[in-house]
Amino acid sequence: MDITKVGVIGAGQMGTGIAEVCAAAGYDVYLTDVSAERLQQAQTFIRENLERAVERGKLTTDKLRTALTHIVVGTGHEPLGECDLVIEAVTEDEAIKKSVFKQLCPHLKADAIIATNTSTISITRLAAQTDRPGRFIGTHFMNPVPKMRLLELIRGIATEEETFRTLQGFAVRLGKTPIGAEDFPAFVVHRILMPMINEAIYTLYEGVGSVESIDTAMKLGTHHPMGPLELADFIGLDTCLGVMQSLYEGLADSKYRPCPLLVKYVEAGWLGRRTGRGFYDYSGEKPVPTR
Repeated sequence: MDITKVGVIGAGQMGTGIAEVCAAAGYDVYLTDVSAERLQQAQTFIRENLERAVERGKLTTDKLRTALTHIVVGTGHEPLGECDLVIEAVTEDEAIKKSVFKQLCPHLKADAIIATNTSTISITRLAAQTDRPGRFIGTHFMNPVPKMRLLELIRGIATEEETFRTLQGFAVRLGKTPIGAEDFPAFVVHRILMPMINEAIYTLYEGVGSVESIDTAMKLGTHHPMGPLELADFIGLDTCLGVMQSLYEGLADSKYRPCPLLVKYVEAGWLGRRTGRGFYDYSGEKPVPTR
C-alpha cells in the first residue's frame, strides 16, 4: 500500500515530533488535537525546530518551506478520512486511546491503517477496539522524534503482514531504522531500559551511591551519553513508573517491582524536567542533585 497522506492525533511532544518528520519526508500531514492552543504551539515548535535544522546545515531553506506547506492542523476528525495512515499519539492512557479509536474509525476509508504510538499498552487490546485489527500496528517512536533514528514496529496478534511491511517502508522514508517487536509488556526498548533505570533508583534508595556518583559511573564507566537518573528526569518519572508497573503486572515477576523511591517522587509531583524537579532540581542555571 502506498502512503501519501498521514493523520496524527495528538499535538503533544510526541505527536508534534511525528508530524514534523512526516512533513519533512514529503508526506501530507493532518495534525489534530482537541486543543486549538496546543495546535498553534505545535506549529510554532515545528517551524522553530526546522529553522534550527537549517542553521545546522541539515536542511535547506527550500525544504523547510516545503515541509511547512505539507502540514495542516485542525480540531476535527473529518479530514482523517483522506488519510492512508493515522497515527494516534495521545496521552499514555488506555481508556483515552480506546475512546479515540471508537471516534476515529467511522471517519476512515476502508483500507486506511491505524497506528498507535505507545510504549507499554497491548497492541492486541487496542486493535480489538477498532473495525480493522489486521490493519492496526504499534509504532513506538523514540523521544525526541526528529533526532532518534529507531522506530519499534509492534504487531498485535491480528496484524497482517502487509500492514507490517507497509510501515517498514514508511519508517525508512522517514529516515528511521525499523525493528520488529512482539506484543509483550514494554516491547524491546523499555523492557531493557526501564529496569536499568529502576535499578539505578534502587541503588540511590539503598544508599549505594549518590545521584551524581550513579550518573557519573554510567556515563564514564559504560559510555552512556546520559546517566540513568538524568535520563529518567528527561523521560518523566511518571512515565518510568507507568512502564515499571506495566512490566510488574504484565509479567508477574518481582524483579520488575518499581522502586519505592520512584513511587514517592511521583507522589510528590517531582516528575523530572517538565516539572522543574526530579532527581535533579532544574530551577537554577545548572541542574543540582536533589539527594
